[in-house]
Amino acid sequence: MKKMSRLEAVLWNIAFPGFSQLLTGHYIKGVLFVVLEFIMNVKSRFNQAIMFSFLGEIERAEAVTNYQWLLFYPCVYMFSLWDGYRTAMPEDEKYSYLPFVFGAYFVTVGLILSRKVIIFDLYFGPVFLPMLFLIPGLLIGLLIKFSLSYINRHL
Repeated sequence: MKKMSRLEAVLWNIAFPGFSQLLTGHYIKGVLFVVLEFIMNVKSRFNQAIMFSFLGEIERAEAVTNYQWLLFYPCVYMFSLWDGYRTAMPEDEKYSYLPFVFGAYFVTVGLILSRKVIIFDLYFGPVFLPMLFLIPGLLIGLLIKFSLSYINRHL
């Protein structure tokens, strides 16, 4: 099995969920993540939504999106990232899952609210609003992780 750094594992899974698992020899998990990502992506028409969003056609992105399928995406995506990270992290590291979990929660909420939220007269749609929601999710997860780690070290 190939050993990789935490950053490398996360970056491969950002590129495509399951890649770091495949690279580290966890073939069943890797194939499962790849297949799940493919199914959710096709069924939700997420690639079309991404394309329209980056072209500035947010309303078209919303129109093509199948939200019932896309709502699965954040949790599977973030779990794949965490799983890749987990295989590369030191064994004594604790609470590493928290930024990933809170990231998944916040992206899901951002997706749910994406049809209604307008910030500074800008409509972000089903791609950019969830991406914006990832930032506070990761920050809150990191804050809780570091707080719990600090408390455990000083008790």
